[in-house]
Amino acid sequence: MNLLFYRLFLWLYQVGIHIAALFSDKAKKFINGRKGWKKLIESKSEEIAGCIWFHCASLGEFEQGRPLIESIREIYPDSKVLLTFFSPSGYEIRKNYTGADLVMYLPMDSPRNAKHFIQLTSPKAAFFVKYEYWFHYLKELHESNVPTYMVSAVFRQNHIFFKWYGSLHRRMLGFIKMFFVQDASSSEMLKNIGYSNATVSGDTRFDRVLSGAHSANPLAKFESLRGNGPVLVAGSTWPEDEKLLTGIEEYHSGKLKMVIVPHEISEDHINKLMDTLGKGAARYSNWEGDFNTTNSLVVDTIGMLSSIYQYADIAYVGGGFGSGIHNTLEAVAFGAPVVFGPNFHRFNEANALIEIGGGFSIKNINELQSKISELLSSKSDLEKIGEINRGFIMRNSGATNRILKHLKEK
Repeated sequence: MNLLFYRLFLWLYQVGIHIAALFSDKAKKFINGRKGWKKLIESKSEEIAGCIWFHCASLGEFEQGRPLIESIREIYPDSKVLLTFFSPSGYEIRKNYTGADLVMYLPMDSPRNAKHFIQLTSPKAAFFVKYEYWFHYLKELHESNVPTYMVSAVFRQNHIFFKWYGSLHRRMLGFIKMFFVQDASSSEMLKNIGYSNATVSGDTRFDRVLSGAHSANPLAKFESLRGNGPVLVAGSTWPEDEKLLTGIEEYHSGKLKMVIVPHEISEDHINKLMDTLGKGAARYSNWEGDFNTTNSLVVDTIGMLSSIYQYADIAYVGGGFGSGIHNTLEAVAFGAPVVFGPNFHRFNEANALIEIGGGFSIKNINELQSKISELLSSKSDLEKIGEINRGFIMRNSGATNRILKHLKEK
């Protein structure tokens, strides 16, 4: 891909998102949230001048970068922090995040926007979390001598950087001062195309979920779950996942309580799910917190899933029948065995969990039913898996400290 095609892609993307905004609230937020960005920065100029800039595509990347943001804030309390998001699903949930002095959408990538943005914010360092390679921003940072780092990066052979048509993206890699990669394979792939400025630091998500598990506060409404029979918490589910979950025999026989936290919480979707679950199902927004009379709970609000996992005897993580599974580590940090669909192979942690016996992939309702029955058949086996999974989190934590150590040494 050359620069002309890159700019054409960005132009077509903007046209497409404006058309989508006629029908989609998310697309409308994407557009409206970027209006007046120059005036917003100018109004906050004293608060963010000379900031440390963190950019995250969406909510998942924010949670991945959060341990580093908060550690840097703790070590350098006088530093200003600017946090940008590309997606509304990240910004809308974390726009009031108190760990940053300014939270905003990243303006669309263009030479003019990048120049104005860098001049107005004057960052002294920039951190991009995992993904998000924007040519004009990275080029402007490089030409302005702003050290730029990629955090918890991961590379796969099918990424555009390693394709014959990926010359522009390979050029972007040259604007990065240091890649803090998740695994040795990523470091080796970069080295094979001429970039040796990578260090294997690991995945900062392990630090985030470990901290979250240690600091998790009880949720008053969920306390009646404790000692009230085995509980399956299903997080970030899609309709394909929910079709399977609602067919579990132990749920229908009353032997298993179920908490479903859907990825999509539109009114239409929640109502359909409630109808499928039938009698004994409750909706969180109008639920009084009694699991003695409730067999299943549908959580119709955002931001609670990571805390709800503390009540899980078994966790099901959605997305595995679509483009890929969601975050398994939040559940694993509490010691829950995790079950997920078949599209997990590009996720390092899912492959590792299967290998150590803490995670399980299923392809259909029969396999899900069999696995749930197996897990529920032995309390001692559940406890053993819990220890395996907690140990997995502990062994893989520490990426944040490794990154900070490297930054201090340089």
